Amino acid sequence: MKPGQYFALIIGIMYVLVGVSGFIPGLVTPPVADPDSVNLSFTTGYGYLMGLFPINFLHNIIHLSVGLAGIFASISLGSARLFSGGLALFYGALVLFGLFPPTQSTFGLIPIFGNDIWLHAITAAIATYFGFIATPDLAELREDNASKQATSIR
Repeated sequence: MKPGQYFALIIGIMYVLVGVSGFIPGLVTPPVADPDSVNLSFTTGYGYLMGLFPINFLHNIIHLSVGLAGIFASISLGSARLFSGGLALFYGALVLFGLFPPTQSTFGLIPIFGNDIWLHAITAAIATYFGFIATPDLAELREDNASKQATSIR
């Protein structure tokens, strides 16, 4: 497994755990910010995960989806790089949304303000490295291609 694949796997596992944690009532505290004050119209499951990160039901579903995509993408280097690039763009956009009050609720559906902003920024920065900057050398590509051919022969 290459570093980019490890990143996709680790981020996948982390986001699955975060997504599942959002459904555990003991880990979600009542919201500090009133839903109306943050323009949040979808309030099912709204609260703060571990008292830090604003979440709701849809937010948890997105965390689970991103996590599962990362786990599946870790199967090959190419898919892990594609996942990382997409994750960098997606979470980079969420950082920008979270910085401006009119879009902090993702059009009333998902809260992305407060501590979510720096968490998304860190995720986007690391994903940018693995998706766009870290390029495999020829030996890694040859090993990856050889393993695919060996698998297809069986």
